[in-house]
Amino acid sequence: MIELSKKSRISLSLLSGVLMAISFPFSGSLTFVVFVSWVPLLLTEDYISSKKYRSRKVLFNAYIAFFTYNIITTWWVWNASGGGAALAIILNSLLMAIVFQFFHLTKKHIGNKEGYISLFIYWLAFEYFHYNWEMSWTWLSLGNTFSITPSWVQWYSYTGVLGGTFWVLIINLIVFKIYKNVLFKKESWRIQTPLIWSASLIFIIPLTLSMITYFSYTEKPNPVEVIAVQPNIDPYNEKFVAGGEIAQLKKITRLAKSKITANTDLIVAPETAISYGFTENNVYNEPSYLFLADFQRQNSTIPWCIGASTWKTFPKKNSRASQPLMNGTGFYESYNTAMALNEDSQPGFIHKSKLVPGVEVIPFSDYFPFLEDLSIQNGGTSGTLGIEEEPLIFVYQKFQLAPVVCYESIYGEWVAKQCRKGANLISIITNDGWWKDTPGYKQHLSFASLRAIENRRSIVRSANTGTSCFVNQRGDISQATEWWKEDVIRGTLNLNNEQTFYTMYGDVIGRSFAFVAVLLLIFTFVRRFKKKHPTAKSN
Repeated sequence: MIELSKKSRISLSLLSGVLMAISFPFSGSLTFVVFVSWVPLLLTEDYISSKKYRSRKVLFNAYIAFFTYNIITTWWVWNASGGGAALAIILNSLLMAIVFQFFHLTKKHIGNKEGYISLFIYWLAFEYFHYNWEMSWTWLSLGNTFSITPSWVQWYSYTGVLGGTFWVLIINLIVFKIYKNVLFKKESWRIQTPLIWSASLIFIIPLTLSMITYFSYTEKPNPVEVIAVQPNIDPYNEKFVAGGEIAQLKKITRLAKSKITANTDLIVAPETAISYGFTENNVYNEPSYLFLADFQRQNSTIPWCIGASTWKTFPKKNSRASQPLMNGTGFYESYNTAMALNEDSQPGFIHKSKLVPGVEVIPFSDYFPFLEDLSIQNGGTSGTLGIEEEPLIFVYQKFQLAPVVCYESIYGEWVAKQCRKGANLISIITNDGWWKDTPGYKQHLSFASLRAIENRRSIVRSANTGTSCFVNQRGDISQATEWWKEDVIRGTLNLNNEQTFYTMYGDVIGRSFAFVAVLLLIFTFVRRFKKKHPTAKSN
């Protein structure tokens, strides 16, 4: 067996992190590399296990790998929030390392075969849990790696992103087994032929099926004409300046008007396009509403979906996001809102529910209220924002729209629930300017392709800056705008009322594996305890 020094093990761990990172979109975009990226880390774990070293060495090496992965792919968060970047990178790396440690412990205390099976169970369960708690940071889910190669993963309409994660892990495990046999057991490459064939088929069959679907998929004609506005307003120095909201709306409406035709069915403007907070309770007296309603009346009453910062008042505390009014007469809540103006200028409001940890929600502050005082400020908001309790959609005369606000677009099951409720078109409104000209806004854009595939829905994406575009039902991006450029685009998208398997059932894989993972982890620790404290035998 090859001897691996501490330095060699660290080098292998670093190599795994680098390979994961360079396979990720716009951190290298070498997508194929993801299928071998875990091999060096798995070789390190296997060596530590075979030498019966302490398990903490696995945790140490796993943290090195995942910290490298996180920092190379998401360093750009620092441009929006230094504290948020530190929290995301340090804690997310630790969570990943702990999950890898669970696999090691199961392998150690139950058996090798069971251990390698547990890697699938634990990792998919982890990604599923990560979508569904307040410290959620699911940007680096392994299945997101294929967001720039939509032709590879058309079967996400059945499995969602977690299907891609499973695909990555199983091929990595087979390749690891091949290298272990050759490097450590000194077996010949010829003996590895069955394993090589297995890895090849597991790669080729899903890829081939996806390619067939991709090139044969035809959208049913059901057109709507949509305009997406990119006003390119500096979020740091211009967007949230007091008194500038009407000037910004004038810019947005000027851009929209330049593309309006007799067939235009919807205008979409970005997240917090109405940047100052106004009360929904008194919307009919708000200058921004009156301005947009007047613009509608002059332009064929075309409906809108536009981002806004809003708030509502309540006679008593409504949720943990409620703050007391200064006059002591009740409470208010702030929201990051998608606002609709229908054909009759009637307003509707749907509040962003998947909030950015540390910026829009203070995790666990309902249990530890003092954490609200430590909140990170961003975009004029502070502390925890109010949310919707369930996914909601806008209903217009001609179509039904799933309004997805920024960070929500990485939550496949959330968007699927909106489509399940009848949305036949998706809008994504965002303000990617916080991240500056980095891989961040490009990665965020690419994830829209996965939401289109999962639900077979067309998408209109309006970014304050970053990239505005249209996405068809097989995930192709068209009319993508340039970074830091004022622009407006018009396109014809097809509505789709049919529901995919994923739309109907969501993350079935994740829910199933999460349940099994809890039982398996309990069983692992029971076995560990029994080994450490064996029952005394009677004479």
